[in-house]
Amino acid sequence: MLAVVVSCKNGGSSAGAEEAGIPTDSIYCRDPFIVADKATGTYYLFRSSTTDEGLGGVEAFKSKDLKLWKGPSRVFTVPADNFITGAVWAPEVHSYNGNWYIFATLNTDRKWAESVHDWPDFTYRGTQVFRSKSLDGPFLPLGKELTTPKDFMALDGTLWVEDGVPYMVFCHEWVQVLDGSFELMPLKKDLSGPDGEPRTLFTASQAPWCSPVKQWKNPDGSSSPAYVSDGNFVYKTKDGQLLILWSSFKNGKYCVAISRSVSGKIAGPWTCDPEPIFEADGGHPMVFRDFEGNLKIVFHQPNSGHSHPVILPLEDTGRTLVIR
Repeated sequence: MLAVVVSCKNGGSSAGAEEAGIPTDSIYCRDPFIVADKATGTYYLFRSSTTDEGLGGVEAFKSKDLKLWKGPSRVFTVPADNFITGAVWAPEVHSYNGNWYIFATLNTDRKWAESVHDWPDFTYRGTQVFRSKSLDGPFLPLGKELTTPKDFMALDGTLWVEDGVPYMVFCHEWVQVLDGSFELMPLKKDLSGPDGEPRTLFTASQAPWCSPVKQWKNPDGSSSPAYVSDGNFVYKTKDGQLLILWSSFKNGKYCVAISRSVSGKIAGPWTCDPEPIFEADGGHPMVFRDFEGNLKIVFHQPNSGHSHPVILPLEDTGRTLVIR
């Protein structure tokens, strides 16, 4: 059996829960993702973990009330013969055509290009898709390659299906492109790979509230501001407004914000709301409904130190989302 250790972005101890369960704020987890499984009346909380052998993976906690959790149990380990096998970031779990799919951001320190800025060289980072019949796993590969382009430092892939076409929305990493962007890429019907080239929906700097996190030094001696794009999640309101929730920084604080499609379609065009909906150093959001039908948002807080899931009531006003 593979031993589990803390990963670089998500993770934590794999010691079993006490009989009563672990409180939500005692679970170390960045980029939490919750699935409400109606078939079993069980909530699944997914987080990353890495084995002693250096293989990335995903663990799940289970709860009946979103307050106390049992686990974790390991549901996925990156195959040793995968293109890259390092730490997993931001695992998302989606139901699609009778199966469950993990969208896992994989990392490696293997270089593929020289950085053109005052930053470490570019390494492989991208989202890949894995499939299981059960939320308990095991999730198995659809192939050995990243789904996102190899020459992108890409992360935080999420699934959106529109007019029968599956898409991945993902972030193009700010450490490569300076102004982190949100990209749309069509997928094959079985999610086994891309079915077209990515296109940019919008960039982080388009949000009027978004602050740069670094001034890059360019080869010509000039400098350029860098903006973080992170944690995108697509949601359609009860009145048909198509939103992307995402995170970046406002004056050094990690935030949750909303962008919206003018056309109501995933292709956009997209605009950014003037202010975030949450500014208290927490982010990377996703949205789900509990078993009573109440809308919830979950994200990690704080953004450094002992990050843990925060679950809050969310109101769908038709036009937008409001945290209560």
